[in-house]
Amino acid sequence: MPLAMIGGTAAATGYVAVVDPNQPGHYPVCPFLRITGWWCPGCGGLRAVHALTRGDLAGALHDNALGVAFCAALLGGLVLWASHEVRGLPRPQPRLGRTGTLALLAVVLAFTVLRNLPTGAFLAP
Repeated sequence: MPLAMIGGTAAATGYVAVVDPNQPGHYPVCPFLRITGWWCPGCGGLRAVHALTRGDLAGALHDNALGVAFCAALLGGLVLWASHEVRGLPRPQPRLGRTGTLALLAVVLAFTVLRNLPTGAFLAP
């Protein structure tokens, strides 16, 4: 199962690496951005992944710093899961708990609001 997840993630990442999200017409516009005019927490995520596939960490962080952190967590989780599977250990069970979930939601909300304010323009894609 972890190999299937890694394969699916690699295929999706490969597609974003080849089909540049910086070129208009390849991907739909974010519905939240279209309706509100605000950048959502995911806006710039495809551009960030595209930049990461090119080795451009600074560009990826500019496009979506939260997305880069999510990619790192996803990669770490997949590697941990695969290593457990290979060694015959039980699958890791990540648990945030109530406090962790609320903290994560607060970070996403703060990121969303800040990137839409003039003082947080550096976080906008």
